[in-house]
Amino acid sequence: MLNTQTDAFLACDKPYAEAKTVLFGAPFDGTTSYRPGTRFGSAAIRRESYGIETYSPYQDRDLEDCAVMDAGDLELPFGDTEKALCMIEERAAHILRDGKRPFLLGGEHLVTLGAVRAAVRKYPDLCIVHFDAHTDLREDYLGVKLSHACVLRRCHELTGDKRIAQFGIRSGLREEFAWGREHTLLHPFGFDGLEEVLEAFAGRPVYFTLDLDVLDPSVFPGTGTPEPGGVSFEQLRRAATLVCSRADVVALDVNELSPPYDQSGASTAVACKIVREMLLALKG
Repeated sequence: MLNTQTDAFLACDKPYAEAKTVLFGAPFDGTTSYRPGTRFGSAAIRRESYGIETYSPYQDRDLEDCAVMDAGDLELPFGDTEKALCMIEERAAHILRDGKRPFLLGGEHLVTLGAVRAAVRKYPDLCIVHFDAHTDLREDYLGVKLSHACVLRRCHELTGDKRIAQFGIRSGLREEFAWGREHTLLHPFGFDGLEEVLEAFAGRPVYFTLDLDVLDPSVFPGTGTPEPGGVSFEQLRRAATLVCSRADVVALDVNELSPPYDQSGASTAVACKIVREMLLALKG
């Protein structure tokens, strides 16, 4: 049994027994290759959520009416990447065993691997929908296989070919793009083809991972590896809510907010609104 966070994200303060979705944070950025700071992301999302309303005029729904609990942040060790992943996996597995949906707030993108490990154990036919600026398909980064730059390659080892659909991708090695075209469902630059992928994944369990650097840095500068040429807030909102409302999302995450790189707080506000819209769009 998990306890509700006292300063929960928005109205996500339902008791664990009643919750259908359980938020938890993974404040880890131990493999960040450019600008660190995403370990502060989950706490910032929770703290700054008090600046936005629980009601969404986009969906005419209110988080007050949703069965969501915020279990707070894990206390993850720095310097031991595998142990941190194991702790994330254990928390996600706990939530899944209880028939609930884990919603992970990162943290750097490698934290996704821990939750995917738990999800694929319960759902061997798991598919992944991935929004990101980067392919994250390297075999290793500077000789290290557990890196944010390799996270989707590690996930592919668990799912196999054509069960990972990637959108918004606009950065990566030539070899990554070539490998992705062969082994994943790679959709560069935007969300073209998303509805077709959701139709193909219909009736199958889906893990949805959202790296916020899919947004253009003019909208979302507060991230560790900004990539010009990204999507707008409205494009992302529509695409993310489409996934959450149409797919059988059994687990999901939002990651790569790095608050130190946007002192205005605008990037954190964007992250808060995207999380709110995703929670409201989820089935159940």
